[in-house]
Amino acid sequence: MPRSLLARTFLLLAILVLLSTAGWLALFSHIDAEPRARESANMATSAVNLIRASLFAAAPDKRPGLFAEFSSREGIRLLPAEPQDDILPMPDSRFHQLMREAVVARLGPATRIAAEVNGEPGFWISFRFDERDDDEFWLVLPRERARSGFAARWLSWAALAVALALLVAWLIASRISRPLKAMARSAQAVGRGQTPSPLPEDGAEEMRALATAFNVMAADLARHEKDRSEVLAGISHDLRTPLTRLRLEAEMSVADEAARQGIVADIEQMEAVISQFMDYARAESGEQPEVTDLAALLAGIGERQAAIGRGLEIDLDGVSTAIIRPRAIGRAVVNLLDNAWKYGGGAISLKAVAVDHEIRIEIADRGPGIPAAEMERLKRPFTRLENARTDASGTGLGLAIVERIAQLHGGQLVLLANPGGGLLARLVLRAA
Repeated sequence: MPRSLLARTFLLLAILVLLSTAGWLALFSHIDAEPRARESANMATSAVNLIRASLFAAAPDKRPGLFAEFSSREGIRLLPAEPQDDILPMPDSRFHQLMREAVVARLGPATRIAAEVNGEPGFWISFRFDERDDDEFWLVLPRERARSGFAARWLSWAALAVALALLVAWLIASRISRPLKAMARSAQAVGRGQTPSPLPEDGAEEMRALATAFNVMAADLARHEKDRSEVLAGISHDLRTPLTRLRLEAEMSVADEAARQGIVADIEQMEAVISQFMDYARAESGEQPEVTDLAALLAGIGERQAAIGRGLEIDLDGVSTAIIRPRAIGRAVVNLLDNAWKYGGGAISLKAVAVDHEIRIEIADRGPGIPAAEMERLKRPFTRLENARTDASGTGLGLAIVERIAQLHGGQLVLLANPGGGLLARLVLRAA
């Protein structure tokens, strides 16, 4: 079965049209057989009676010319019947049975009908000039006069009716599937964190109700997302001010160096948690896609990493420019690099390449890696791995932020086992 609703609906309608047309043709063929058989029988018996009457009325010396006239104009021949004739009877179809019964009823029970005599095809009918006459003759008519096929015009009309019905079926199927396709695209946009354009609320009553409900849902989600971002932004603003005062107070009032450093570290950790919450909440932050030199963007990230002592193996020869949200992509790459340095270790590499209309940004480390069964779970918010890669100070939002940014660009985050050991995080973006 086809996968799309349009193809499935059209296929079912087409099957219905073809089966109903085939049924009507079969019914018409059954009904049409009797009048066509009666017509063929009347024609044959009329020819026999005409030949018999003509021969009786004609002088003996005129009969050869009469035979030639019948043969040239009507395609009718008259041959003597012999006992050794090799006779092939007519097919055993309903049409031929009805025709045989009608001919025998008019010409008498001794009448024979054949489709072929002595290897010569035709419409053969036996008769005698007189019932008491022993001489029997074959009247040979053209074979076409004993055929039951449909007239070409009926088949042409049937083909035209099927074509028109299939066209209407395609229009019906497309009108059903078009709004559903639009709704599927809008649902995908909502899944990527975007706000789609409102769906047209027209068409059938059920489709209008569905479009209205979807538009209301999308508007509610957009409003809730905006409210959440505003709330988290307010919380961040309100928390950072007292955290700054606490840090200043600790620097000035705590005499013990170890205690002071511990307090400062706790405050920095709280600020980092607040920053991650903000990154997760703001998603695209109203940033619009723009043509960006992706290689330069990633090279700049590599330079800033090197400035803080994080040397990277960088390979950016496979990409140039792309239509992306540069700040969002920058946050995603930095998050992946932070995870690699924090949980992985070893040589960290950053690579970007364009493959099959996709842009792939890959960050690989040489750490302990992640079990394959846990890779999808770790992309959910507030989820951490309880093993050597676990950091109790983390929020479990790093990979969730990257996944949201990837979906915002029509892509995804893929976690793979690094062939040389460790983890390979691949950020896949739709190339544009």
